[in-house]
Amino acid sequence: MARQLKSPREIDAIARAGSVVAKVLHRLGEMCQPGVRTLELDAQADRLCRELGGESLFRGVPGRGGPFPGNICCSINEQVVHGIPSERRVQEGDIVSVDYGCRLDGWCADAAATFIVGEIPPRVRQMVQATREALEMALGRCRPGVLWSTVARAMQQHVEGQGFSLVRELVGHGIGKAMHEDPKVPNFVSRELLVRDILLESGLVIAVEPMVCLGGYDIKVLSDGWTVATRDGEPSAHFEHTLAIVPGGVRVLTTEG
Repeated sequence: MARQLKSPREIDAIARAGSVVAKVLHRLGEMCQPGVRTLELDAQADRLCRELGGESLFRGVPGRGGPFPGNICCSINEQVVHGIPSERRVQEGDIVSVDYGCRLDGWCADAAATFIVGEIPPRVRQMVQATREALEMALGRCRPGVLWSTVARAMQQHVEGQGFSLVRELVGHGIGKAMHEDPKVPNFVSRELLVRDILLESGLVIAVEPMVCLGGYDIKVLSDGWTVATRDGEPSAHFEHTLAIVPGGVRVLTTEG
């Protein structure tokens, strides 16, 4: 499996892109209130990114539904990822997962967060929290010399121990000059991962993104060719950071620093 280790200077460059991503997600989280259209969130993301000197990463990416038409992926409730911004308005009781990527000076960064709008059922709130905690657990366990399977196992046990499920068909990824680089970074342990495990080493930059479902992990692609939803219609949550493995631990690159 080819991988492209990054120098400290290159990691700094990715962190500058990551700062833009973090600022955009922070602003969209503030806007994510009842009545806002997802197209408004999309326009704000593009406007703020440009003001900060970057360009949105997702628009125009080819796929089975044609080039992706948005700057953000905005996925609501049972939608897992890749939701297309539209005239749809956010409502009280929704959970809204926003995934955003930016390119700055040729380097890419990518992150996601699920925003809770108003009051939601306790079990859904627990699922959102479990997803956030799974990502935090990964950050706490990453360091040079660790096998990724040990990190993925901890994430999986945390999520499944609470009765939730992790999406199997979608995984994290390496990132750098391109949005998607090797290696693929699953959030669960599979036979394939154990055969081709990932040894974490300094300079490796990856996007870690647990996607957790209230019900089963089976998914489907909707008729727009992009939006991925749970097959059973139960809600799903998504959190993501771009991070670098550095001597002694990990550096989160998608922060507002």
